[in-house]
Amino acid sequence: MGVVSTESTDWKSDLRQRGYRLTPQRQLVLEAVDTLEHATPDAILVEVRKTASGVNISTVYRTLELLEELGLVSHAHLGHGAPTYHLADRHHHIHLVCRDCDDVIEADVQVAAEFTAKLRETFGFETDMKHFAIFGRCRDCAQGSAGKGAGAGSSTGSRAAAGAGSRAGAGAGAGGGSVGGSAARGSITES
Repeated sequence: MGVVSTESTDWKSDLRQRGYRLTPQRQLVLEAVDTLEHATPDAILVEVRKTASGVNISTVYRTLELLEELGLVSHAHLGHGAPTYHLADRHHHIHLVCRDCDDVIEADVQVAAEFTAKLRETFGFETDMKHFAIFGRCRDCAQGSAGKGAGAGSSTGSRAAAGAGSRAGAGAGAGGGSVGGSAARGSITES
């Protein structure tokens, strides 16, 4: 519980410096985003309603919009559904999304340094890599389907129907390194 109160104090200071208060709803949304790590507004609403049942989805959306404008949260589009939100100060990474099992691997933005330098050099384009998702196949699905044909990863594909945010807190099981998991297995950093 001490971690939450320390973070709440930081959030309170951040908001106050920008002329806003840390209202109970804002605090609950920030705590939900922190707890779930990457979550859709619907998943955030479910988490918030564990404490405050009267909060509605429009409050969550308005709060997320404000918190993003203030630089406290960021969102990414990890598929065709709703965006997922995470705390902006802790998650400077690219999302690698497996098309077969929908696991999301967090890769350090430095992995793409050469790519972003080339975009800057060729087009004068400054990238926002924190917003970036690359779609492909994770190692497990690629290895599992070698010699088995297309759709080898479809046995885990049913997890996708639940949506990225609802998998939060999946832990280190089959989804280790996925959204809401520890991401330790799937994290990529450049030395």
